[in-house]
Amino acid sequence: MGRWAHTWTAAPQLTEPDNLPPAPYAGSRVMADATLRQTVRISAGGERIRLRFSNAFGTTPLALTRVTVALPSGGRAGVSAVVPGTVREVTFRGRASAAAPAGAQVVSDPVDFPLADGAVLAVTAYLAEGQAAGVTSHPGSRTTSHLAAGDRTGNADLADATPVEHWYFLSGVEVEPAAPVLALLGDSLTDGRGSTTNGHDRWPDLLFDRLGGFAAANQAIGGNRVLGDGLGPGALARLDRDVLALGGVRWLIVFEGVNDLGTAPADGQESVTADLIAAYGQIAVRAHAHDILVYGATLTPFGGHSYDDPRGRREAARQTVNTWIRTAGAFDAVIDFDRAVRDPADPRRLLAPYDGGDHLHLGPAGYRALAGAVPEHLL
Repeated sequence: MGRWAHTWTAAPQLTEPDNLPPAPYAGSRVMADATLRQTVRISAGGERIRLRFSNAFGTTPLALTRVTVALPSGGRAGVSAVVPGTVREVTFRGRASAAAPAGAQVVSDPVDFPLADGAVLAVTAYLAEGQAAGVTSHPGSRTTSHLAAGDRTGNADLADATPVEHWYFLSGVEVEPAAPVLALLGDSLTDGRGSTTNGHDRWPDLLFDRLGGFAAANQAIGGNRVLGDGLGPGALARLDRDVLALGGVRWLIVFEGVNDLGTAPADGQESVTADLIAAYGQIAVRAHAHDILVYGATLTPFGGHSYDDPRGRREAARQTVNTWIRTAGAFDAVIDFDRAVRDPADPRRLLAPYDGGDHLHLGPAGYRALAGAVPEHLL
């Protein structure tokens, strides 16, 4: 049997009410009798693909009535039209439909569908019954999806579709032959808040554009924390599902922890800092057991953001964490994102051209700086 690589991923989350689709696609059965067209930009290309749909947070089965793949019009993300003649049926054990039980996922049969490195793929699914409860999604898609009534999986154009800025159910695209996989465990800074919608300028995208030669599995969740649940389960809780269960992972970059510091009381930083450092060690130990090289990234500045308390206790905690990342030797290598984007004149703040506007998240120029800070020899 051939080996597969995850060339695109979206970490599953429970869909909060504000991130459910708009009417008429919400209600007692979400997306009932609806077609959902989503575009994703892969990293490493291949000759065959297969899809993964997640029902990780569903409390009822997720029934996929029909699924197709195609090339999007113009090769662009976020469009509702696909190139006529490129539509291919996706099957599951030879059948057009499949159901993922509550809490589970479903993997499609392989589809002969050659894709070049960095290509954009359109995935269209029809849900006749919809889902009653517990919709699984990835809200921080930075990519436009489209919803239309009825079974439109074979249609080239969904001109009357409703746009929505989320991914639903689709959690992975795999390619064969396999490339070595780089997994990324992070929060909104890796999920791409502040990047361009449909622009593919998150730092992992830009890193792939710069170096290539690997498949990128971006398993970041905006608002995520390492120690406890925030938006999505904490990194320690989701490490097995989101990283270790992926086939072919050779490297893991851990760039997460700012939300642990920022949401903890300012006068309780000593405790959370010690727990965060211990958690990094646990992530490294667990990944090393799977022969994965683990790279730790330093936490970037947040001076001027609400996380920045007047007495500077969270900034002091950030410095303590970064010193440990740089010097403790728990990681196989260190990627100094802090140094890459901080203001040399005021190191507790982001350099102004990199600041996405809230003094915590980056804009495209800042994400390009992060991508440029990853040493080529590490991959």
